[in-house]
Amino acid sequence: MIHRGVQYTVVPTAEPDIWEWRYEFGDQVKSGRTQTRLAALAARRVKSKIDAALRAAQTASVPTTNVAERMGLAKATSHGLT
Repeated sequence: MIHRGVQYTVVPTAEPDIWEWRYEFGDQVKSGRTQTRLAALAARRVKSKIDAALRAAQTASVPTTNVAERMGLAKATSHGLT
């Protein structure tokens, strides 16, 4: 299955209500297990993990500048404010 361009798998285990999941993000492989009766809920949990990984990667790629510079605002003194 694919979520936001990331391929992932969710498969049942021999244990009841335990699902194994796995996804690859960049050069990292993430995997784990979750407990739920429903396959759809297990998939939803993996999608949430993928979303978190995408947010973290996006945050890491944002340059560290101050808010005024990101918003394109001039310094307060140029507006006659002190």
